Amino acid sequence: MTLSRKPCTVKEVAEFVQARVIGDDSVRLMGIASLESARPGDLIFVDQEKNLSAALESGASALIAGNFAAEKTNSKPVLLASQPRLAFARAAQLLCPGPERKIGIHPSAIVHPSAHLATGVTIEEASIICEAARIGENTRIGAGSVIGANVSIGADCNLYPNVTVYPGVRLGDRVIAHSGAVLGSDGFGYVRDKATGRYEKFPQIGRLEIEDDVEIGANTTIDRGALDETRIRRGAKIDNLVHIGHNCEIGEDVIIAAQTGLSGSITIEKNVVLGGQVGVGEHARIEEGVMLGGQAGVLPSKILKGKGIAFWGTPAKPVREYLKELAVLARLAMKK
Repeated sequence: MTLSRKPCTVKEVAEFVQARVIGDDSVRLMGIASLESARPGDLIFVDQEKNLSAALESGASALIAGNFAAEKTNSKPVLLASQPRLAFARAAQLLCPGPERKIGIHPSAIVHPSAHLATGVTIEEASIICEAARIGENTRIGAGSVIGANVSIGADCNLYPNVTVYPGVRLGDRVIAHSGAVLGSDGFGYVRDKATGRYEKFPQIGRLEIEDDVEIGANTTIDRGALDETRIRRGAKIDNLVHIGHNCEIGEDVIIAAQTGLSGSITIEKNVVLGGQVGVGEHARIEEGVMLGGQAGVLPSKILKGKGIAFWGTPAKPVREYLKELAVLARLAMKK
């Protein structure tokens, strides 16, 4: 694969991101860059007025800025947007649309005769598509991936190399799964025989449902439900090296940072943010809008509530309360 670029004029970019242009809208743009590395042909952004002068003096050919730039005398075209960072992200979709790919099935791939592939599907080298799998329009299955029996994958999805999707898993549209992701593996469920002390496997026959616009990081694992389902709702973004146990429900637009671990039967409501290395015990509930700082720990069956409230520590507490306790401990330590 080679990275593709799509040269555009400032006017075309402004129309795409719905920004207003100050200056010459015929300037040609070749790509995007940071303020520090920008060269002629690049588009950059600034979302703080204190960085505007440096942006105007940079090597970039144009910049996206907030309305604070409207009254400035500019040496280069400025695209005014109420949310400059968001407008820049959207401009990147136009200027750098992603890796080029060859539509079709690679000769080394194995596709079961009963599998259904819609138009525009790409199946790369050494991938395996099993019985009765369904893959939607313009979806890409990366090299070495395995798509199990009766899997359903929607349109415009992108599965990078070496993704494994277990049988019966369902993915919506525009789902991204990065390399090494494992979707639908068995949950960690066992029953102990009191007579012998041995553990026997509890059935793991439930489902995994991943809704539209979810992104799943590299080497992340999401277990299927034990008897019911695990569900990842629309727009959730899951970082690398995250584990989500069986029967969890992850709400809309949830953010989960790297190395977080979720036990079974956890509910994470919409718009929750989990920092890196957060641990959550089984049957816990994190209600809408809660934020958990890095390495916070939530005890089993605990309920955290309070939209916009940040929690930290183990067991997790509102951050002000946690910091007060740290201060008290520090003072006690100084007295000894």
